[in-house]
Amino acid sequence: MLRTLAIRDFVIVEVVELEFSSGFSALTGETGAGKSILIDALSLALGGRGDASMVRESAGKADISAEFSTGSHINDWLEQHDFSTPEQQLILRRTIDNAGRSKAWINGITATATQLRELGDLLVDIHGQHAHQSLLRNEAQRALLDMQGNLQTQVQETASRYQVWRKLRQQREEFEINAKNVLQERERLEWQVGELDKLQIREGEWEQISQEHSRLAHAASLLDGAQEAASLIADAEHPVLSQLSAMQQKLSKLQDYDAALRPVTESLESACIHLQETMYALHDYLGRTELDPARLREVETRVEAIHSTARRFHVAPEQLHREHAALTEQLQQLADASDLDSLRIQEDKALQSYLQTAQKLSKARQKIAKEMSAAVTAAMQDLSMSGGSFSVALHPAEPAAHGLEQVEFLVAGHTGVQARPLARVASGGELARISLAISVITSCATATPTLIFDEVDSGIGGGVAEVVGRLLKRLGQDRQVLCVTHLPQVASQANHHFQVSKDQQRGKTISRIQLLDNPQRVEEIARMLGGIEITATTRQHARELLAS
Repeated sequence: MLRTLAIRDFVIVEVVELEFSSGFSALTGETGAGKSILIDALSLALGGRGDASMVRESAGKADISAEFSTGSHINDWLEQHDFSTPEQQLILRRTIDNAGRSKAWINGITATATQLRELGDLLVDIHGQHAHQSLLRNEAQRALLDMQGNLQTQVQETASRYQVWRKLRQQREEFEINAKNVLQERERLEWQVGELDKLQIREGEWEQISQEHSRLAHAASLLDGAQEAASLIADAEHPVLSQLSAMQQKLSKLQDYDAALRPVTESLESACIHLQETMYALHDYLGRTELDPARLREVETRVEAIHSTARRFHVAPEQLHREHAALTEQLQQLADASDLDSLRIQEDKALQSYLQTAQKLSKARQKIAKEMSAAVTAAMQDLSMSGGSFSVALHPAEPAAHGLEQVEFLVAGHTGVQARPLARVASGGELARISLAISVITSCATATPTLIFDEVDSGIGGGVAEVVGRLLKRLGQDRQVLCVTHLPQVASQANHHFQVSKDQQRGKTISRIQLLDNPQRVEEIARMLGGIEITATTRQHARELLAS
């Protein structure tokens, strides 16, 4: 439920801070005072689209904050997206500067507009003043029916299976058209994979064989170098190891006379040890290394084969293994795609899977259509359309992502009148009343805690308007309802009444809003009834409306 709404520098609103309660709240005021601007501000906080034109003239940025009470499903969403707080509160904030740059926060944590919209869908359901216009489109009617039946998951599954079937169908059709090209591409890939199969290169082989080739090609130099080093260390006329040992022994005797020589003798001792270990390593290396012309020729042949293949495939030698894997995968994919019989079998299976899901969706829609038809027809009787009827027609259609039928709302305004598509209802008043009935019925089916109706009662009046007010008040018993209205019969039914007005300050128009007490409500209802001049009779009528 919406608890508070704070607006700063938004369109013609300078500063407004509002507190809301449960039940039915009405927002009224003169045309242009900014009633719908409040709804626009809340929409922005809920992730709606905004631009620089929303910033009040001469202000740097618009700033909107909305606080909501939370339920279990809201807390689950916040925890899942790392926006939860120990206090389990929910504060949404959105700013837009005069350059059109937007920022958003959820509980003080930076968020995206997409995250705001996703969360907003769980918090508030807004029925705009032009909702009846969108209801004239078949796709909007279908979406409303699916929402009424909570069929969104089935709709998504149907669309997903439809896409799989369409992709396979397109693949099969393309193969039939381009069979020759596919065959040529397959032959080319088969030759390339065959060449690499012959080479049988292993992952990492190029690095290993390159090192072995370098070692074998320089084996003589390696042996000479190792032998010379061993000789200098231990076998020469004046071997280095012997000289170091003699020097270490001589200085060891002298360190008894001067302890400062101790570090030197220790270093020489360490050097002798390392030099001895070096000798062992050289002897081991010389024992394992030998000239192997046969192996050198074998390795050179392998190196040339890899080099030659890499040049033909225009890749580096070390990339041949990955190239082999990639071409093999392409060939497998093409082989699967070029098997016409296999494609037809897969396509048929995908079609049957889609039809199974779509037919299940159709049955669910038939059930919901019947229930919705009865509920809206009953609501029409209360809205001075006695004898009128509403029905949801499901017309068979070609398979599509949305299912196997087209949804169409049919209306008969009076007894004996043939039902016609909603788009062909002549009377604007009838269309407005039917739209309102649909909005109320569908709102009852959702779990959204806050419902907002922005002048959805346009085009109606008199006794019908009073019925509308009672409908909204009854709806407010189960959830929070906010309604922007110009009808006194609707406003008088509200549990809470806000008045929106505008003033001139420093040559600029500023919108203000206040919660009315009972005497103030009488004056506002009287204004809505009588216009500029309010008489005692008008005030009496206003009191009667409020008391009814």
